[in-house]
Amino acid sequence: MDKEAALLANEPILKVAINAPLRTLFDYLPPKAGGALLPGMRVRVPFGRTRQVGLLVALAPASDVPSVRLRRVEEILDLQPLLGAEDMDLLLWAARYYAHPVGEVFATAIPTLARQGRRLGERRVARAAAAASPADAERLAGRAPRQAAILRQLLAAPLDLETADDEFGPGWRGPFRRLEAQGLVEITLAPADSEGDVPGPDTGGPTLTPSQAAAVENIIGAPGPGPVLLFGVTGSGKTEVYLRAIESVLAEGRQALVLVPEIGLTPQTVRRFRRRFGCRIAVLHSGLTEKVRLEAWMDARSGRARIVIGTRSAVFTPMPDCGLIAVDEEHDPSFKQQEGFRYSARDIAVVRAHRSGIPVVLGSATPSLESMRNADAGRYRRVDLAERAGSAARPVVRVVDLRVTPAREGLTTPLLQAMQRHLDGDGQVILFLNRRGYATALFCSECGWVAECPRCDARMTVHQHPAGLRCHHCNRSEQPPSTCRQCGAGLRPVGQGTERIEAVLAAQFPDLTVGRLDRDTAKTRESLTALLEDMRQGRTRILVGTQMLTKGHDFPDVTLVGVLNCDQGLFGTDFRSDERLAQTILQVSGRAGRRERRGEVILQTSYPQHRLLSHLVSGGYADFTREALDERAAAGWPPFSHLAMLRAEATGRGEPMGFLQRCRDLAEGGRRTCVSILGPAPAPMERRSGRYRAQLLFRSTARPDLHALLNDLLPAVESLKESRRVRWSLDVDPVELF
Repeated sequence: MDKEAALLANEPILKVAINAPLRTLFDYLPPKAGGALLPGMRVRVPFGRTRQVGLLVALAPASDVPSVRLRRVEEILDLQPLLGAEDMDLLLWAARYYAHPVGEVFATAIPTLARQGRRLGERRVARAAAAASPADAERLAGRAPRQAAILRQLLAAPLDLETADDEFGPGWRGPFRRLEAQGLVEITLAPADSEGDVPGPDTGGPTLTPSQAAAVENIIGAPGPGPVLLFGVTGSGKTEVYLRAIESVLAEGRQALVLVPEIGLTPQTVRRFRRRFGCRIAVLHSGLTEKVRLEAWMDARSGRARIVIGTRSAVFTPMPDCGLIAVDEEHDPSFKQQEGFRYSARDIAVVRAHRSGIPVVLGSATPSLESMRNADAGRYRRVDLAERAGSAARPVVRVVDLRVTPAREGLTTPLLQAMQRHLDGDGQVILFLNRRGYATALFCSECGWVAECPRCDARMTVHQHPAGLRCHHCNRSEQPPSTCRQCGAGLRPVGQGTERIEAVLAAQFPDLTVGRLDRDTAKTRESLTALLEDMRQGRTRILVGTQMLTKGHDFPDVTLVGVLNCDQGLFGTDFRSDERLAQTILQVSGRAGRRERRGEVILQTSYPQHRLLSHLVSGGYADFTREALDERAAAGWPPFSHLAMLRAEATGRGEPMGFLQRCRDLAEGGRRTCVSILGPAPAPMERRSGRYRAQLLFRSTARPDLHALLNDLLPAVESLKESRRVRWSLDVDPVELF
């Protein structure tokens, strides 16, 4: 064995996760300059013809790759691990559970600037070593002028390595590493300047109701940690329960993590936490600039931030001493990532809490059937808040039969009369319709032609501001034709969207301000904040909106809520349609009567006797879930089974179906009896954005059997030649069946 081979044989192998769609770690040799090597550090590595920033996951004694093919890490970017052992273990578990490329999983957990190699937390300062002198620089000047120049600069003054490219010029890293190897320069840490929220004073909260006090005790005083399902009706004070539990955790010197479905839609939550606690609070969501997001993430990682409030990716935030996790509106599908790494933040929060031995609170007025089932089975402790806090009472619910009392422009006479009554009493009104735009279709009454999207299996929606036809699936827009393209007759808009309802209301109530909350009016955080503040201050008297209205808003003067079309979702093809509709109706209804004045809810429907509506009106959500769980059990759908979905899409109709049929053939070759295979079949909307989509569903009552099949199947699928002709993905525990 020659000298070089002997050296290689004694060097550890670095297992590095790189942000690439490959289900493996990559092997590298340590950098020549040496230095501490610990899992969780970022490293800069050569990768193909590029240089990438990866994360060191493990050190191994040997590699399956021949030593002559191994390349060296170019640079270690951290002096201490960026992620701790618990963080690393959780991410590796998530990569296995969701069968996703491990490098992309780690990339999800790290802010963009950190993935790009930005120095974090502490400034890395280069300085001349104590033993270095001007004589060393003179000695190097003849044979290594770059080393000499760098050493002279550092002898004069230390230098922040963030500015090294400007100070030393390109190509400085090699000469610097050689100076390090000679012991002439060193890197030390200095605290980074951290700007952030100025902590406010601690302020006490209201007196807890007996049920709230019992809930807090169940969370923090239970004999052992475990998931707590906080099932509280809207307005029952779930947030106050979170706050009190967090107070207890902070008093122990620990941190708390709060997950919310869409932080931009619940600004009052952040304001309430900041008013309440005299500590730094880190807020993490996609609407922040990358610099602000990185600073908040580093505040959480260092422990400076005692509370972290964020959307789904915040579940991976490193926190040195997290003592509690709260998941607000745990039923919300926004907690499931729908592209790339398709993880459930709620489920990962439960796993993270279990691994850390801390409590996790899942709060909702309309919990998911999975969580209700876990509570029934004793896996979660269920705590109920059955009454609204303070003097607020549950709203009165009325059903208007559209077969008997037809709507004009989406509004019935009983609803309009109720609106006038509440507005005369200085109340505010919310109207819910989960269709944005002016009209749902542009229709020819002569021949029946309908304007359809040329790229999707969907109709174009009519918009007035700006005027045009728009597809809500691919965002294609075009000017509407003046006459029917098929017969030349005149065209008319049919169906109601929020834009049309807004116009009707403005004409019906000309002296009042009517607002609209949907994706068209709330395109920016500033516009959203203005809309919500106008409603909260009473400047807007009537607010019409879509699903965005259900996201936990607290408007104290709203006394009437109208659901204009309860029938959307009653007959959906997805087995979760009933659950989603029940949650939507109850969540938006919960905006009414949240203070002293009792609220009223009016449901417009053509199916007043439908069992779902009957359960919600007479027995509430708990009554609905009992029957819904019985139906799921009889049909074998989750939570009584476990699903995984293979999806494929391509520009041609045949490729996705052909690819998925090959996948089915492979799965059946090693099939386990407890796993059933459904499909392949075209997606309910087969063509979207010009691409044809298909899906293959795996279902099993035994989760280990399902994962064993996926582990065997995926390597074979990746080797299929058909896999290179389609865009495909795997979704474990899908919440949307297209």
